[in-house]
Amino acid sequence: MNSRVPLVSATDAPAGSRALLDAVHGAFATTPNMFRVVANSPAALQAMWGFFGALGGGAIPARLGEQIAVAVADRNGCDYCLAAHTALGRKAGASAAEMSAAQAGESADPATAAALRFALELIGQRGQVGDADVAALRAAGFGDGQIVEILAQVALNLFTNYVNIAFATPVDFPAVKLRSAA
Repeated sequence: MNSRVPLVSATDAPAGSRALLDAVHGAFATTPNMFRVVANSPAALQAMWGFFGALGGGAIPARLGEQIAVAVADRNGCDYCLAAHTALGRKAGASAAEMSAAQAGESADPATAAALRFALELIGQRGQVGDADVAALRAAGFGDGQIVEILAQVALNLFTNYVNIAFATPVDFPAVKLRSAA
């Protein structure tokens, strides 16, 4: 399947996207197709890359961020993000079994399980969570900053899921089978 918008490279991208695509390439040793799609808009690429960078330096460990990403991707039916974040989760130290469980919104670790439940509740309720949902995260050991970052991880992954689903971005990571139908 072809992408619904062009996959641009650092040589044919708008001028405002070229340096960012070089940074993406430097981080991944390749330029994933998702970034090549988003690079059609320098503003969108700057927003996405900045969002990844900011959360990468946050209080939520990369492993948990990737587990949240696969849960969100599976819930939204995003093949691209499921494949990408499964690979990134493995690089962040999660086992294949942990990533598969996260895809279903599950974890043997109580804190991770609480974060995944909250992430999926945010999606299912379109942000309309209640006091008990936030209290469950606090009870699992998350502080207020971490709770905000869990929501930010969900928001970033909604952005990337929608990009890849809407524009039919060709998957360039090892494929992972979706568990749920979007």
